[in-house]
Amino acid sequence: MAIKDTPEEWQVTATATPFRGNKTSVRTDDVVMPDGRVARRDYQVHPGSVAVLALDDEGRVLVLRQYRHPVRHKLWEIPAGLLDVPGENPLPAAQRELYEEAHVKAEDWRVLVDVYTTPGGCDEAVRIFLARDLSEAEGERFEVSEEEADMELARVSLDELVRGALAGDLHNNCLVVGALAATAALAGDGLDALRPAEAPWPARPFDA
Repeated sequence: MAIKDTPEEWQVTATATPFRGNKTSVRTDDVVMPDGRVARRDYQVHPGSVAVLALDDEGRVLVLRQYRHPVRHKLWEIPAGLLDVPGENPLPAAQRELYEEAHVKAEDWRVLVDVYTTPGGCDEAVRIFLARDLSEAEGERFEVSEEEADMELARVSLDELVRGALAGDLHNNCLVVGALAATAALAGDGLDALRPAEAPWPARPFDA
């Protein structure tokens, strides 16, 4: 049997949206189970996100430290952001996040890995890019606000990030997944064998 996720959609007999927020909402679906019974499922509806594992010539990853109120922690993360426009191409969105959060640009972009962050309770899909050949972006820095106004930036070796994740010191989903995926790619066919930056993304189809 091929180990591959496959699309499937069970019958929904009723749906409602009891909460609508600024960027996300909560949906309630009544779903027909395999035995014919109906079960209610509540989940967050999310526009999707992009994240960037920016790797410099010294094998260091650009990371940032930011307060995350729902978990009451300051977390080390990689640059990331929402796909604000339906059908938005994830590559320019990722390039924008790298510029806005780190004032950095990259010449080489590839798809590192695609994930559903919390498929049991949220439909958020994230595309994590690998960015290389880094340099400082031109022009003025993007003016940050709210949680980002307190953000710290650093460059940390990929090995140190993996050790921190396995030790339980680092918890951000995109950072942990990205660091482990990059390490696996380096140990396998290499970073140049990763998918191209414009590879299809069935979870969030986009305009080329």
